[in-house]
Amino acid sequence: MNVHPLSLALLAMLSSGAAHAQSSTTTMGTVHVHQSHGQLTAHEVLTSVDVLGAEQIEDQTVAQSWELLGQMPGIQLTETRQGAESGKVSFRAFNGEGYLNAIKTLIDGIPSNVNSGNQRFIDMLFPLEIDYIEVVRGTNDPRYGLHNIGGNINFGTRQGGEYTDARLTYGSFDTRQAQVAVGREQGGFSQNYFFGAQASDGYRDHDTSEKYSLGGKWFYGSLEDGMRIGLTARAYRHQADEPGFMTADELQAGRRRSDVRNANDGDDRTMRQFGLHMDLALTERLVLGTKLYHNRYHDDRRVTFSDLPTGNAPRQRRVWDETQSGMLATLTWAAHPSLTLEGGANYEQQKNAYVRERFSYSEPTDFDALPARVQNDDRHTFDNTGAYVQAIWQPTEALKIVPAYRIDRFDGATQLPGGVRAPLQDYGTIGQPKLSLVYGIGADTNLYANWGRTFQVLTGSTEPAYLTPGQAAMRPSTNTGMEAGLRFRPFAGARGRIAVWQQDAENEISNMPATGTTVVLGKTRRRGVDLQLDAQIGDKWTLWASHAYQEAKIERDGRAPAMSIEGNEVAATPRTISNIGLDYRATDALQFGLQGRAQGDYYLEEQNITDKYGDFAVLDLSAKYRITPRMHVDVQLRNVTGREYVYAWYDSFFWEDARPMFSPSSGRTAFVSLTLNL
Repeated sequence: MNVHPLSLALLAMLSSGAAHAQSSTTTMGTVHVHQSHGQLTAHEVLTSVDVLGAEQIEDQTVAQSWELLGQMPGIQLTETRQGAESGKVSFRAFNGEGYLNAIKTLIDGIPSNVNSGNQRFIDMLFPLEIDYIEVVRGTNDPRYGLHNIGGNINFGTRQGGEYTDARLTYGSFDTRQAQVAVGREQGGFSQNYFFGAQASDGYRDHDTSEKYSLGGKWFYGSLEDGMRIGLTARAYRHQADEPGFMTADELQAGRRRSDVRNANDGDDRTMRQFGLHMDLALTERLVLGTKLYHNRYHDDRRVTFSDLPTGNAPRQRRVWDETQSGMLATLTWAAHPSLTLEGGANYEQQKNAYVRERFSYSEPTDFDALPARVQNDDRHTFDNTGAYVQAIWQPTEALKIVPAYRIDRFDGATQLPGGVRAPLQDYGTIGQPKLSLVYGIGADTNLYANWGRTFQVLTGSTEPAYLTPGQAAMRPSTNTGMEAGLRFRPFAGARGRIAVWQQDAENEISNMPATGTTVVLGKTRRRGVDLQLDAQIGDKWTLWASHAYQEAKIERDGRAPAMSIEGNEVAATPRTISNIGLDYRATDALQFGLQGRAQGDYYLEEQNITDKYGDFAVLDLSAKYRITPRMHVDVQLRNVTGREYVYAWYDSFFWEDARPMFSPSSGRTAFVSLTLNL
């Protein structure tokens, strides 16, 4: 294959001799590089980047693919376990409660957050079709603006190759899963197909779930030959019961029960995503990359929060219908062996609808009855235009400097019941300067540092996101972060990283569009220390471990002293997140694995008056045996010690008195899978 000059230039800047500045990326498992790209990647951003490769993904048995990130350093898993509303991931001391969705999510480089910033499109993916997961932490990545407050996650799916893979799984709670992945490549044309299906009775009563996913990728040409064009398409449906959140007494009486009030609760969710990709080599040193995309999200959720007979607030049907159409474009110029310049632009147009109905008391809730109140019947648009420039300058072999600047603007309007119309808040032009650098100390050690600014804007269909009558103007919340780190090789076959970081937010807002809840937290400070180590010990042992210490506090809120929460911790933010993993290859055919993860406890609300919840430590074991070169069987034991931990949240809305509510973990589970490589 002929290598394009631009690819050579980028590879030259990334390659490291005795004293070259190196990437600060840590990779677990194998990433299949199909071909080089013109656009600069996260490896050049010079921040904390972790990549989980196919070897660590394809044989995992999970209910939802966001759980795969539990293997990665510093990742907090929020395990709500309510049907299709199963949970999410977060990091850098941002929680997963939904009040501030701070992580940009992408699938094959296509933006994949819903309007609120929730990560529901991740559920479309199954492990067998994922080639890698790339996590970028921090505030200095200029490629994305909206939702990129604490960083971003990109799920790369398999592209090209010659394979036909199938995987069948059976396990606890009558869980059945089937995955089929097919790849073909010939004459410059590659095609990839995937089908996945999963059904389960669930850990609790009224906890059944059934979902299907279908995907395809078609690409032609290569950047080396001047042009590559491709189409990606996915469709997904998930129907699930919701067992409901439990009071402390209900939890004590039986973790696996579901109260009668929740007997009609459930969710019917469909999602679709289409992407058109094109890379064009304009000259030997200039490459244009574009992506056009269309996302569709429809969700019909029926949920009962309490059995309070008065009023109708606890019993709700929520229907989201969201459409996103957008474009991303980059222009990359290898101006000199020591200098690469890139400019990028994006545009996204959202047309969204949100309906929320409330129902009179009955047990279980009768969602077929006429609603007692229609609280929302909203139509709103939300448009984002952004652009950035960045440069990679390597003045010496040991030093690399990456300055960048990004801007974003927003526009939109909402239409509410009663003929109310209102424009989106006027945020103006949001500037985001960024700077990164790395200095190589010898062949195996690098110092890196970065500084950058990101932002939060309000989402949802009503005030305060939109300027309805009486609503005051609000500024965007800006997050200014910095990080310093050391990447090194403590001994042969090992890689380590130490990083300290801090992120300060001005005018941070806790905003839950689904409930219409908004709380201004004010100035917040998040900071922490990340420690990582992975090592290949001989030919048989592989070890990885990480520990993250973090805190998130409210520095200033501007409230009266009697109501002030200054100095308090931001809710649902554990101080510690730890991971450890060990793989042992006994023979060429037999392999064993161990993985442990632990998380500290936290307050459930900003007043910090409740007990702390959320801590756990779980241990998973696995064994894999290759029967033939094209067939293997594996067994996975989850939570082998049977740790009974819970997800908890503070319900100050739906009971006569505020209280914590719980969703229990599923306890000890076992799964057996057969994988065929045909």
